[in-house]
Amino acid sequence: MNWRGKVLETFEIIVNLIENTTNRGGLKMKCGLDSKNYETGKKIRDSQMRKLKMLFHDFHPEWNYAILPLKET
Repeated sequence: MNWRGKVLETFEIIVNLIENTTNRGGLKMKCGLDSKNYETGKKIRDSQMRKLKMLFHDFHPEWNYAILPLKET
């Protein structure tokens, strides 16, 4: 795979390409590599999903959303 002709050989290359992405409006990206190991195969119940506080964006909400922190009780 490549991005703008650069071969994506290392995570450092990928992080640098993402971080140096801009647009005409002045958008600047911040990016970092998360090297933690995460448990896989964990199941989330429907009742847990309904409790999430989610903000869906107008443009492609199936891809663009934020999960907001829950208030502690």
